[in-house]
Amino acid sequence: MQSSEHSRARSRKHGAQSREHGAQSRERGAHTSFAQGLRSIITKEFIHIRRDPVTLVVTLIIPVFQLTIFGYAIQTEIENVPTVVLDLDRTQESRQLVATFVNTTLFEVETEVGDDEALYEAVVGGIAKVGLKIPHGYAADRLYGRPASVLILVDGSDPSIANQTRNVATAIGLHESVRSVSARAGLSEPLVDVRPRMLFNPDLRSANFYVPGLVGVIMQLVTVLLTAFAVVRERERGTLEQLLVTPIPRPALMLGKLLPYAVIGFTEFALTLLTMRLLFRVPIAGSLPLLLLLALPFLFAALGIGILISTIARNQAQALQFSFLVLLPSILLSGFVFPRESMPPIIFALSFLIPVTYFIEILRGIVIRGAGLSSLWQEGLTLCGFGALLMMVSTARFRRRLT
Repeated sequence: MQSSEHSRARSRKHGAQSREHGAQSRERGAHTSFAQGLRSIITKEFIHIRRDPVTLVVTLIIPVFQLTIFGYAIQTEIENVPTVVLDLDRTQESRQLVATFVNTTLFEVETEVGDDEALYEAVVGGIAKVGLKIPHGYAADRLYGRPASVLILVDGSDPSIANQTRNVATAIGLHESVRSVSARAGLSEPLVDVRPRMLFNPDLRSANFYVPGLVGVIMQLVTVLLTAFAVVRERERGTLEQLLVTPIPRPALMLGKLLPYAVIGFTEFALTLLTMRLLFRVPIAGSLPLLLLLALPFLFAALGIGILISTIARNQAQALQFSFLVLLPSILLSGFVFPRESMPPIIFALSFLIPVTYFIEILRGIVIRGAGLSSLWQEGLTLCGFGALLMMVSTARFRRRLT
């Protein structure tokens, strides 16, 4: 009896040990299969990444490149503000006053004009943001201890630049007065009376400056995304290749693909202008028909960017990445937020390669300053050139990829 019970106990113990050993073996097998599966998935993903170098470059190199450029471009200190001078006195004292303005590094004299109308037109046309007028008799007034008035026309469309230029101009006048009266105690009036006059945006509302620029940035972003995504999506689905076997001519096919998005982009522009006017109460000082007319070449250029992205991107994720690659320079280098004049010379030159730079100048010129075609025709012509170039390059690449 005891022998049989002992045998059964040993059998149960042996069975329990066998089951435990089997469980441990299965656990080791599960751990082995999990590790092998994880290693296989990681290897497969790295192979996919290696086979898609465009995404790898965009992910790793582009952020470093953008940080380098934007780190130098973004300057909160305002310098080299374009300035025009009307010197009616033409004396050593008047030239010394101009030199004092230049030595602050805030003002940079672009040109000299001969009359009041040219001075005003230079500021309205965007050639300069500050106009300095030195009247006749400036040197004689200072010599005989009489107050000499100096007029400063300040473009108030950018509140940050307007405030700083006004404050520095007033400080220069105070400094010159103190220097002049140091040997003439008892005078109660300043000898150099700097009188800043704020143009276009006298209340210095930030909305009047930022909202028109925001209209241009949003318009470019939406237009580029619509065009790039539409073409890439059709390529992924195979419907674009189906269109190619139809007897439709290639130019008609390309134009038919772009015109609907041009209509959508123009409608978007009209809606954003309406929102700007009604919601943010930004008045349009210039000609609305001229603004709508000059929006067409910008639309043309934005559509060209979208088509170009669609010829480079292989899928919608890449199209999104390239679209945002275009968006960041459009915000930071176009003058939308930071003054372009304060940027280093190389980055300032790069800003001329961004189409929205010209369109923001058109928007702020017409909406804020009331500028006309005579002041903005160069920006419009440049946008036409950008649009033609981008469309030719992207169309050539598009045809080459599909044939």
